[in-house]
Amino acid sequence: MGGRLVLVRHGETEGNVAKILDTRLPGLPLTERGAAQAKTFGAGLAAAPAALFCSTALRARQTAGFIEAATGVPAQVLADVHEVQVGALEGLGTPAAHTDFQRIYRSWHAGELWTRAPRGESGYEVLSRFLPVLGRLREECLSGAGGDVVLVNHGAAMRLVSRILTGVPLLFATNNHLDNTDTIELTPLADGGWECTRWGRYTPPFGYPVSAVADDPMG
Repeated sequence: MGGRLVLVRHGETEGNVAKILDTRLPGLPLTERGAAQAKTFGAGLAAAPAALFCSTALRARQTAGFIEAATGVPAQVLADVHEVQVGALEGLGTPAAHTDFQRIYRSWHAGELWTRAPRGESGYEVLSRFLPVLGRLREECLSGAGGDVVLVNHGAAMRLVSRILTGVPLLFATNNHLDNTDTIELTPLADGGWECTRWGRYTPPFGYPVSAVADDPMG
């Protein structure tokens, strides 16, 4: 097949700095540092992507806009690849709120996809909207001999989706926080599956001992 699907976490936002759970669309904007991160990411690409997409969240659209400016590839907005919706935890930054979300999020990776925050999404609902989009990108953009496809999206959603698609070890996926503009790179396989070829700063095999961190995976 052609290139890779490069999932990129958006640049730093005001919500990241304040450590609040910011998931409701359109969400908070990038900080100046987040804009600089997006510009650096775009300028650092070895080659322009074959296609550039982003979620409907403001932070993802702004990040993709800076990548577009650096590469000349127009950014296209996609529905259904936004961040996990946390319902009653929205806008909270307390230790209790972060602990609640971490408990729910880790349960999804362990196979308990039915759990949710009050009025929030379940893991099943996140996957049911997100995975079909990746299937369409694979069929429409990665089935030929073109280059990489870049999708600017969100930390919690992209980690869950990537683990489900590739089987990256559970503790590695749940404990390995992705920084702003870090990537998960997925290579389509001939058998219809996917191989994870990069997760943040790590490359296969993903047996690295990664301790749980206080940083929340949201954003």
